[in-house]
Amino acid sequence: MNEPKTLQEAILYFSDEQTCINTVAALRWPDGVTCPACEGKEHYYLATQKRWKCKECGRQFSVKIGTIFEDSPIKLDKWLTALWMIVNCKNGVSSYEVHRTIGVTQKSSWFMLQRLRLALQSGSITKLGGSGTPVEMDETFIGGKVKNMHKAKKPKAATKSRGIVGKTIVVGMLERNGRVKAQVVESRTQAVLHELIRKNVATGTILMTDEHGGYRGTDFEHEIINHANEYVNGLVHTNGIENFWSLLKRGLNGTYVSVEPLHLFRYIDEQAFRFNNRKQKGQNLNDSDRFQIALSQISGKRLTYAEVTGKC
Repeated sequence: MNEPKTLQEAILYFSDEQTCINTVAALRWPDGVTCPACEGKEHYYLATQKRWKCKECGRQFSVKIGTIFEDSPIKLDKWLTALWMIVNCKNGVSSYEVHRTIGVTQKSSWFMLQRLRLALQSGSITKLGGSGTPVEMDETFIGGKVKNMHKAKKPKAATKSRGIVGKTIVVGMLERNGRVKAQVVESRTQAVLHELIRKNVATGTILMTDEHGGYRGTDFEHEIINHANEYVNGLVHTNGIENFWSLLKRGLNGTYVSVEPLHLFRYIDEQAFRFNNRKQKGQNLNDSDRFQIALSQISGKRLTYAEVTGKC
């Protein structure tokens, strides 16, 4: 069978454990299997144990070692099906849906999805924009309405004018027709926003924002759209980043319903991965392409249950 193109084909394709091992190994070690302990390339495969033994250091290792799958008793067929689902469901996929699809408990599927979101973090330090490219920048607020909160959880201070009390601030930067970067911040002061611009936006970029004062005073060419009067003025607008906010909130409100601030950054990374891997070099990416990109990012990333629950 050729590489799967749909979820149904993926479930059938990865039903064979050796196929799963071969797929992960090929993407993890494109230049040949390498021992995680000594980086030796001389080894032999123990077919009955589904693992390799290094000829140089004598250690045995499986394809899971040193990846987000390490120490998990859940088989790779379930892991790869869950990965396929999370990278290709436009509005995200809930732990209950994964639990019903692959046959693990809801608690296990929730933990699996948190580990998979870690794999979706690109860790890219490449800056956005440059050479006159527009970069749109905006902030949004994530969280329930104060009026709907239980009185024990309502913030003592109440700012009814903007309705942002008790919400988490997220700042995003979108290269026009390109990648997006977004992260949780503690405030949207000028100091915080200028530091984000310095770290993530390349010299020569045309910065496009709304009228919020925190963006003013940068060293970049700065175009401002006043949303009190208009949303587009020629090429000046922030519609791209606002489209990303729409996609993010559709998943948070419709699929996940309630996300704790502790985990919010993981869900942002998940949505950013899908958004940034819609196209590549002008060509649309399909489900299989996104899956392979995500699977190539599993190495060197570990997340324990204590870490994900904040108990470490």
